[in-house]
Amino acid sequence: MASTFFGLETAKRGMFTQQGALYVTGHNISNANTPGYTRQRVDFVTTTPFSSPGMNRPGYPGQLGTGVEAGAITRVRDSFLDVQLRTQNTNLGFYGGMTESLVKMEEIMNEPSSSGLHSVMNKFWNSLQTLANNTENSGARDVVTSTGQMVADTFNYYYNSLTRVQNDLGSQIDVTAKAINDTLNSINQLNKQISEVEPHGMLPNDLYDQRDMLVDKLSGLINIKVTKVKPDHYGNAKEIADGLYNIELVQKDGKPYDPPINLLEVNRDGTSDFKQLHVYKDGNKVEGVYIDSITNFPPNAELPTDLPADSLTGDQMNFSGELSALIQSFGYETEDGTVKGHYPEMIDNINKMAQAFAAEFNLVHKQGYELNGGKSNLDFFLGDPDTGEITAANIKVNSVIKNDPSKIAAGLGDGNAGNNKNAQALADLKTKAFSEYLSKDQIDPGLTGNIDSFYQGIIGKLGVVSQSAAQDYSNSSIIAASVEERRQSVSAVSLDEEMINMIKFQHAYNACARNITVVDEMLDKIINGMGIVGR
Repeated sequence: MASTFFGLETAKRGMFTQQGALYVTGHNISNANTPGYTRQRVDFVTTTPFSSPGMNRPGYPGQLGTGVEAGAITRVRDSFLDVQLRTQNTNLGFYGGMTESLVKMEEIMNEPSSSGLHSVMNKFWNSLQTLANNTENSGARDVVTSTGQMVADTFNYYYNSLTRVQNDLGSQIDVTAKAINDTLNSINQLNKQISEVEPHGMLPNDLYDQRDMLVDKLSGLINIKVTKVKPDHYGNAKEIADGLYNIELVQKDGKPYDPPINLLEVNRDGTSDFKQLHVYKDGNKVEGVYIDSITNFPPNAELPTDLPADSLTGDQMNFSGELSALIQSFGYETEDGTVKGHYPEMIDNINKMAQAFAAEFNLVHKQGYELNGGKSNLDFFLGDPDTGEITAANIKVNSVIKNDPSKIAAGLGDGNAGNNKNAQALADLKTKAFSEYLSKDQIDPGLTGNIDSFYQGIIGKLGVVSQSAAQDYSNSSIIAASVEERRQSVSAVSLDEEMINMIKFQHAYNACARNITVVDEMLDKIINGMGIVGR
């Protein structure tokens, strides 16, 4: 039969368990505003009933319950929502980084506007047309030289501004790579702390929260896959313990690399190999991404000068996240040696435009005659004084012409001061196709149409790509916010709910205490009130 004090023990267990639940409720309330905190709950389980089955068991009609105990203190978290949010974080980081870099480019190009290259070029063409109408007008010649210099200054501004932002993106790539390595290192340290707690049968929920918050941050920087690993010999770890996080770098579509690339590799014996990510840059392009163990390359170790053979290069750098967006904007080298990327491609287009425009303008100009009737043989635009190469970075109006606009070769043929044929030929370059240029053998074959249509094409492409990235960023933001809202509805602390739980556990605690009082009165009757008849 059951012990006389059977009810006291049952009520005591109830008091202790409800008290523990109250403590957990207080912990939830205290961390209601803590970033990354997941609300916790006590999993109540019944204790082993009395009695155990057997031939000599007491003759009860059934087993007697022995009370309640706390099976575990767990986090209320949905792992599926975690995976969804991290996927959206990756997209958000990629499109956010892409949008930011393209917006900066749009601000530099500043089209359409009165100060953009299209408007400045139109002013230059108009000034040439005015000169063609009155070749002897000194004011018209002054306007041609000044608007020509405006064109050169605009090319210079575009090149310098685009290059400056590109350099900033290069620095940001280094900062992002360091942030990835620091985050991986922090996750690795948390893995070690968790591995010291779980084998003792406890759940380090607060450490779990810190680790998950770092993984959320990492997912915005680079595309990752997280796998929970429990070592083969892991003490008395609970079945519901999260274990250690193995973090793998995956491609944009979620597929693993072959062979797999583990940024943080957890082995079955419980050891982990933390790796570092390094981005190799050469000038205006990324050569590749090198990932290796920290044991091979400690934090302050000098990296190999040349890109190691097992690095990710070209199209292999097809992971997503903010780092990928920065690389695609800054520029990267493909397998065939060409350079792709929004900024190097725009700089290259501006350079090709400046070179083709200046080369053809100079050829046509040198065929004409100056105001004094002499043949010009002067280049209107100049570039590098040593090599003579003209680029968007160095194009400028010839100082001889700037100082003496009469040297603009407006005439053609007879050298008559009133002859305007060469000025008209210069003005006609606005609509002249690149394929009809006298210098067509010297210009890039990628130039199509005329200079006006080509420029409109690259600006139109920029607008489409920028708008698409902004739309994708907006869509990703909405989806990420929706997933985060669902996750918060599951995991966040609701003060109203915690207050209800507090009252519930308080009343349960008081009821258990009252139960002890009742059992105490019963024992008092048995001990002090029975067997005293006849005294």
